[in-house]
Amino acid sequence: MSCAYLAFTARGEALARRLAEALPGSVSRCGGEVTLKGWTAEHFAQNEALIFVGAVGIAVRAVAPYCKSKASDPAVVAVDEGGQFAVPLLSGHLGGANALARALAEVCGAVPVITTATDVNGLFAVDLWAKAQGCALLEPERIKRVSGALLAGQTVRYWSAWPVAGEAPAGVERAGTPEAADFALTLTPEGGALHLVPPIGVLGVGCRRGTTAERLEEAFSAFCASSGLSPAAVSAAASIDLKKEEPGLAQFCEAHGWPITFYSADQLRAVPGQFTPSAFVAGVTGVDNVCERAAAKASGGALLLPKTAGGGVTLALAVRPFAPDWRTEQ
Repeated sequence: MSCAYLAFTARGEALARRLAEALPGSVSRCGGEVTLKGWTAEHFAQNEALIFVGAVGIAVRAVAPYCKSKASDPAVVAVDEGGQFAVPLLSGHLGGANALARALAEVCGAVPVITTATDVNGLFAVDLWAKAQGCALLEPERIKRVSGALLAGQTVRYWSAWPVAGEAPAGVERAGTPEAADFALTLTPEGGALHLVPPIGVLGVGCRRGTTAERLEEAFSAFCASSGLSPAAVSAAASIDLKKEEPGLAQFCEAHGWPITFYSADQLRAVPGQFTPSAFVAGVTGVDNVCERAAAKASGGALLLPKTAGGGVTLALAVRPFAPDWRTEQ
């Protein structure tokens, strides 16, 4: 977690530096060129956690203009300069502020002041579970519906495309169908549940020479629309080494933040499994299928969505092995 500390007095700066020795991050002190507004704007945009060593009210006023969503805001914690209390203010679960407050408190002997309702009542927190399982939360506004039901003493139902190891938490039961679920672990979200998507997909890509990033984006959108796949399920791409110098492919993957792996024709031919053959592709590349074989090899798992083709682009999806459990801490 990339941390940034801001202090306001000499005593606060000394504590910030002590905390940063245990939980590394930059340390600044307000004054001169370092302004509260400027420091907050800069670090809210670039750091995963902001720690204000000073009054809670100062921290609240500083971050208020920049708060957007619990799905994207960084963790914000205030620690008084006497080191007595560590108070998570923003992104307690998804951003990790609660866990950070506990870690900071341990360093300086403070009391972590945790106010999140599910934590206070010892209940299952679906957003914390999503984070622990490495999943994207597609509809963060629906978290409160799940948590609210548990806080009201109601049972919530989940559905998962994979077996979930361990015993389900109190108040959580498996739904018979995805439609009956309050939250669902899936790659293909539908309905009104809160959807948790594990980023385990590898997109296999084949394309004509000179294919633009825009054309690849159109093909990917159509691929997701036809299959129901959430784009959040994809975390990497793969292709044949003949495509290493394709600028459109590089730009397409960079726009999504996906690393791309390239394989030789010999490597792709050696991938075990049943794949959709093409004599034309074999004549051009030396292997009968690029997208399916590349996806399968890069994922180390199973082919989920077979080749679709159109406009000079072929796409397929394979998924890495995934074994969720009921842990809510990483």
